[in-house]
Amino acid sequence: MMSKLLLICFLFFLSCSHLLLSSSFSFSNSTKICPHGQALALLHLKKSFSIKNIYSDYFEFNHLPSYPKTEHWKEGSDCCSWDGVSCDLVTGHVIELDLSCSWLSGTIHSNSTLFRFPHLQRLNLAFNDFSGSSVSAGFGRFSSLTHLNLSESGFSGLISPEISHLSNLVPLDLSWNDDTKFARDGFDSLVQNLTKLQKLHLGGISISSVFPNSLLNRSSLISLDLSLCGLHGRFPDNDIHLPKLELLDLMDNYNLGGNFPRFSENNSLIHLDLLSTNFSGELPASISNLKSLQILLLFDCQFSGSIPASLENLTQITSLNFCYNHFSGKIPNVFYNLRNLISLDLSRNNFSGRIPPSIGNLTNLYELDFSDNQLEGAIPSHVNGFSSLSSVRLGYNLFNGTIPSWLYTLPSLVELDLSHNKFTGHIGEFQFDSLETIDLRMNELHGSIPTSIFELVNLSSLKLFSNNLSGVLETSKFEKLINLTYLDLSNNVLSLTMSVHSNSMLPNIAFVDLSNNNISGIWTWNMGKYTLYHLNLSNNSVSGFEMQPWKSMQILDLHSNLLQGPLPTPLNSTYFFSVSHNKLSGEISPLICKASSMEILDLSYNNLSGMLPHCLGNFSKGLSVLNLRRNQFHGIIPQTFLNGNSIRTLDFNSNQLEGLVPRSLIICKELEVLDLGNNKINGTFPHWLGALPKLQVLVLRSNRFHGHIGFSKIKSPFMSLRIIDLAHNDFEGDLPEMYLRSLKATMNIDEGNMTREYMGDAYYQDSTVVTIKGLETKFVKILNTFTTIDFSSNNFQGEIPECIGNLNSLRGLNLSHNYLIGHIPLSFKNLKMLESLDLSSNKLSGRIPQELTSLTFLEVLNLSQNHLIGFIPQGSQFQTFGNDSYYGNPGLCGFPLSNRCTTDEIPYPSQEIEAKFESGFDWKITLMGYGCGLVTGLSLGCLIFVSGKPEWLVWIIDKNIHKIVRNKRSTRRRGARRS
Repeated sequence: MMSKLLLICFLFFLSCSHLLLSSSFSFSNSTKICPHGQALALLHLKKSFSIKNIYSDYFEFNHLPSYPKTEHWKEGSDCCSWDGVSCDLVTGHVIELDLSCSWLSGTIHSNSTLFRFPHLQRLNLAFNDFSGSSVSAGFGRFSSLTHLNLSESGFSGLISPEISHLSNLVPLDLSWNDDTKFARDGFDSLVQNLTKLQKLHLGGISISSVFPNSLLNRSSLISLDLSLCGLHGRFPDNDIHLPKLELLDLMDNYNLGGNFPRFSENNSLIHLDLLSTNFSGELPASISNLKSLQILLLFDCQFSGSIPASLENLTQITSLNFCYNHFSGKIPNVFYNLRNLISLDLSRNNFSGRIPPSIGNLTNLYELDFSDNQLEGAIPSHVNGFSSLSSVRLGYNLFNGTIPSWLYTLPSLVELDLSHNKFTGHIGEFQFDSLETIDLRMNELHGSIPTSIFELVNLSSLKLFSNNLSGVLETSKFEKLINLTYLDLSNNVLSLTMSVHSNSMLPNIAFVDLSNNNISGIWTWNMGKYTLYHLNLSNNSVSGFEMQPWKSMQILDLHSNLLQGPLPTPLNSTYFFSVSHNKLSGEISPLICKASSMEILDLSYNNLSGMLPHCLGNFSKGLSVLNLRRNQFHGIIPQTFLNGNSIRTLDFNSNQLEGLVPRSLIICKELEVLDLGNNKINGTFPHWLGALPKLQVLVLRSNRFHGHIGFSKIKSPFMSLRIIDLAHNDFEGDLPEMYLRSLKATMNIDEGNMTREYMGDAYYQDSTVVTIKGLETKFVKILNTFTTIDFSSNNFQGEIPECIGNLNSLRGLNLSHNYLIGHIPLSFKNLKMLESLDLSSNKLSGRIPQELTSLTFLEVLNLSQNHLIGFIPQGSQFQTFGNDSYYGNPGLCGFPLSNRCTTDEIPYPSQEIEAKFESGFDWKITLMGYGCGLVTGLSLGCLIFVSGKPEWLVWIIDKNIHKIVRNKRSTRRRGARRS
């Protein structure tokens, strides 16, 4: 009896053991032999992939172990002992495949032997390269699967709806497979069917739906990552009751909005990421419910208002990022209890006031960023510790005072950015050499550069520009800065002494800007022979170079120095080369055309001479700017330009060039500025330039052009032109009405709704010289709203076209020194933006329209040397013009001329008043009769009604109206004097 009982107990034990073992899995090697069919399936799977380690950098950076696990799979050995394979301890069935980080590369087809393991419970293929594969229906056949991870493995295309059949899944991770998306309703089905999910990571998968409310009812959820999924609409406003949820990541769903998520007090949230979403509103006081929260990322949202004081209850917080929102008000003094805080970023908001003193208690702080706000006052002078502080960014604020001493004594400091503030005083001495980046630009610091900076052996970037630093820098001081790649000391008062042994210094330097200092003499500091790509020495007194050894130079800016001798030839790699405003002489060598990367070539304001190389117009397809202004070049303009060229600016002004304007310019479709002024170019007007769609500035002044401008066969020529200067040529005939009608860029400019920009780009901005307001003015930059027309000093004749009045955004108009006749067009009253009008030295006649007094921006008016007559209009800007505006018109009278007006010279009523008489009847005439009696008034009214407008009667009424006007004016003047 006892033996039977023992036998029953033993059998029961075996049965329980079998059940226990069959449901378990192990990451260690199994002692059982797996079925032969499964081993063959695994070997076939191995052969379907090649081995490529495309994630090596990622593995190394994140310290992830990786190796080709399948390389050790050998035929004849027990597959349950193979790397990444785990089997049931009883049946030998493969129940787990962990091939993550295995360097696999290839395509998983629908008939892959991967899908021949029906007992599989765990499958991890993360961090491989299965490009061309899709999450196919085969994955849905693993009915026992509880764990699935296919993240970052190159899957693409539609995710099969069968994935939602895996109802036993606990974690599901499909994240970061580019171009992968759910079929229509596929995501909703997955959420509905996978009721056991604890971890759902779908980052980067295209869902393109609203946030599913049902997910907020899954009390089992621990981790939810739906970042960059194309979610849109509004996040639910109701309270979130997910007591186990530790991670909620919704970042990069740009169209997902709503208020800050409301969590009940019973929550376990550790990580909340709303980065780059459209969440908005104020942070609620209930944020204090998140007592376990460690990471809160609200970067690039639309939150506003002040930070609630209840933030002080987030005592577990380690990372707080509110960057790029609309928060305002003072930063609350809530940091006393947040001692675990490692990263604090409140940059790019509208915070004001001072830095709260409790910041000094964040002893574990690693990163502090308050940049780009409106903070002011002095930085706190005392802090407790900050021994781990690595990065301090306080730039773009209104801080003032001196830089506090504790910032020089931080032992772990790597980055210091105090740029764009109002700091004063000297730069102190740094006590530790951990610094890699120093940015103190755009302050009011003075004195010399501290010697400790030249001891910072790890320093890679030094930006001290736009201060008032002074003193003599010796190049030998840079000897220890072997890691320096970026040096900008521009806009100071520094001078430089170059050592004969300085060439080997700064071996890794890439960017140097020493412009706007007091550097003089021959440049001998040839640092960065193989690494330097940007050198700016402009606005100094450098007189020459010992040599130019650089092999990688891309940007070389030497303008406004004292360079002499022949023009240096730029390297083939150089795309920006400026030596303008120097004293260079000689000819341009044809070797310059080997600089095939050139985009901006500025040789202006030198003493260069000779003929231009024929290749100058076609040596670089990327050439954008060619500026040869103010030299002594002669001969013709280069005649050939490359098809598809990028030329935007051609400035040959003030040379001795001759010949015709080359017709090949017609292929320069990007041309915006063409300045050929002050040369000896001849021929007729180049009407074909009207076909250039982007031409905005055309200067042909002071050449030898002649003939009628005539008409154009182009339907709408010069539609982008807004600055045109044809002055001092021999053009004749009528003003070109057709072209004037086409100048759309001078009409209806809505300056209130357009961004005011300057022509050019970051490296080069266009300039021009125009005669405006009576003076020759150099525009160092050309504003995109500036417009002017100058046709002066030609032989134009005929009347001024009325259509000029349509150019209502015109700033300057100069038609002086021609042979124009007729009246000043009444349409000029529409030129509301006009600042300068010069019609002098013509043969204009008639009166000055009273309506011109409505031009309230008019600063300069010159109507001298014409045949104008009558009363000078009064009021508005006309009160500011002196005698010079009108001299040479003996028929004019009134202020400011000493010639008083007689009764006959008093101005007629405006055309609006006169028009009321044209109808033949006006009630004002009838009402005038009340002074003499009702009968007389009615009689006059009837007389006019029957006979029209008798001249004798109009003359009497007109005369009396002006007497009344004069009487009222004199009464006002007397009243003003009495007051």
